[in-house]
Amino acid sequence: MVPFSVTAATRKVWSAVEASAALAQGEISLIDIRSRVEWMETAVAKDAWPISMHEPRFEQRLLAARDLSGEKPIALICATGGRSGRLLSALNRAGYPGFIDVSEGMLGSLKGPGWIARGLPVMDLEAALANLPDVLR
Repeated sequence: MVPFSVTAATRKVWSAVEASAALAQGEISLIDIRSRVEWMETAVAKDAWPISMHEPRFEQRLLAARDLSGEKPIALICATGGRSGRLLSALNRAGYPGFIDVSEGMLGSLKGPGWIARGLPVMDLEAALANLPDVLR
């Protein structure tokens, strides 16, 4: 069997089910890059870090999350995979390894039905923000 980190480094696009299982086992970190309005409407994936790409200091917070995550890859999720896919491409072009795109997103896309429709665990925004490490605030 191939070690998880090697597999993660070679495959950049994951399903919501794969990301949820890896997150539950502590093998990845997950960042929800959507807006606060979106988080309030649908909740946040359980144990994800809500770090909106629409708020100040996003880049610094993203890199701090990478440092905090250590050797674990960071999965990125948005509503339908558009923003997370574009962000992954930009990170790859800039030479930042260790990121994964959850391409079906929270709401679903052509890649799959999405985190919510699959019945994967979520938590309300207040709880997600309370779990956010201080360095990522």
